[in-house]
Amino acid sequence: MQRIAREFNQSETTFPLSPTKPLAEWRLHCFTPAGVEVSGVGHHALRVWWWLAEAGRLRLAGPRTVFPQALGEGVLPVEVLAERGNEGRSWQPTAIRMVEGMPAQVVSTGAAHLLVPVRSREAIKRTQPDAKSLYTQLRSVDGQGCYLFSLDRVDPAAVAYTRCFNPSVGIVEDPATGRAAGPLACYLATEGHITSEAQVMIEQDYVQERPGHIEVRVFGAGVTVAEGVRSAALKRERRRAQR
Repeated sequence: MQRIAREFNQSETTFPLSPTKPLAEWRLHCFTPAGVEVSGVGHHALRVWWWLAEAGRLRLAGPRTVFPQALGEGVLPVEVLAERGNEGRSWQPTAIRMVEGMPAQVVSTGAAHLLVPVRSREAIKRTQPDAKSLYTQLRSVDGQGCYLFSLDRVDPAAVAYTRCFNPSVGIVEDPATGRAAGPLACYLATEGHITSEAQVMIEQDYVQERPGHIEVRVFGAGVTVAEGVRSAALKRERRRAQR
């Protein structure tokens, strides 16, 4: 699995396997290109469950079915929502842990990220982190990745502009970070920038010219990452917006 992950060279490559824990339906292993196994990978886990649903590998008990998945040492629930009989959406509940008394906050959905508010998107664009120094800083706050965000976004329909750096697991820059986007929406709701019952969009990865949108639904204290969009048409649209 590590060799395959290195060959694909994606941010993470996820493998669904037969469970070894009695309560789990599937066991997921996820590796970065550096061969580091990570848990709590939101968007990749969701894609696996979407594929399982479309491939007929799940025993759906109705329009909403909860399945336990084994990730790392834990077992987490995934709710699959079936629509129009053949289509499905899936999501995970999000747990949040905050560092008190700091303007930046460490959040965790199984993989801890340091949320860092930045004044403008231009400042975020100019960011060139020193991987060794950033790794040291992240370790000091028990964080794995650094998620920069600004309310100065490209698309007026979005709520935040973001970039994510994760030297802890060998990822120079992650193009789309669902496991940080969900907690960011909760952060924004807590700070009063969005309502506690909202569906919002977070933009990421303009610097690498692979712009994408992550749609997030906020349900009170819980956050659900619903879907991500990345396409050539979207890329052209974002370039026009930047002009």
